[in-house]
Amino acid sequence: MHVLVLGAGFSGSAIAEAFLPLAQSVTGTTRSEDKIAGLRRLGIDALVYDGASISPELASVMQRTTHLIQSISPGREGDPMMRPETPALADLMPNLKWAGYLSTVGVYGDHGGAWVTEDASLEPVSARSVERVAAEEAWLKFGRDSHIPVAVLRLSGIYGPGRNAFCNLAAGTARRLIKPNQVFNRIRVEDIAGASVFLSGRSTGGIFNVTDHEPAPPQDIVAEAARLMGVAPPPEVPFEAAELSPMARSFYGENKRVSNARLRDLGFVFRFPDYRISLADLWEGGRWRG
Repeated sequence: MHVLVLGAGFSGSAIAEAFLPLAQSVTGTTRSEDKIAGLRRLGIDALVYDGASISPELASVMQRTTHLIQSISPGREGDPMMRPETPALADLMPNLKWAGYLSTVGVYGDHGGAWVTEDASLEPVSARSVERVAAEEAWLKFGRDSHIPVAVLRLSGIYGPGRNAFCNLAAGTARRLIKPNQVFNRIRVEDIAGASVFLSGRSTGGIFNVTDHEPAPPQDIVAEAARLMGVAPPPEVPFEAAELSPMARSFYGENKRVSNARLRDLGFVFRFPDYRISLADLWEGGRWRG
């Protein structure tokens, strides 16, 4: 197995690490030369890729790639692997056996707090979610046309070591915004990695919600983290009175409960099924700082 992770950021690098014991080679790309050394310290072969120009070194890695994770955001021009100016994927990666595309539960848009499955209607609100829908469709079409299993992983709010409510409390940036009946799902980065390995190991394609079991009000997560830290939680702030960026406000405009039943029915077991288990693990293990 030769694994390539396009976009080895927070999620992509965790996925690459999870593949290390299983693969002959694991390569991750980054936009910045500054991040090359960090990936290599993890044992990941690292190359610079800006989403446009494929270097001879990356082209060589692509030729041997059997398992691909695409974690780069599409942008207005579409997915970098699916743009008209990009060589055909079948030519770039002739040995490809499975691909995973990291998407977002944002493609569902707002469902008024109702439960949604992978069969729910897609009603993306933000431009970035509209772009994700188009990218998903392109990857699924590639899978159908090439007879290669492509798994679309729709991720909820990602957190883990170095990116969590403890970090926000320590930095003084945590807030408890109160919007009645608002809930969000979350996902530990290690479970994203685990789901990727699980699906690739079974050569499974399709659409999967990769999310925790328990959608919850965002202020509850902050309060639980403060309890574990032994500090006072920040004061509650009514949503209407909060100063938010347009992106953050649009985020709160989407309210839904996302089901992960399809993935669990396949036999995948989440290490961190809810925020209480996950926060306790981060705090008690001392790994919350990253």
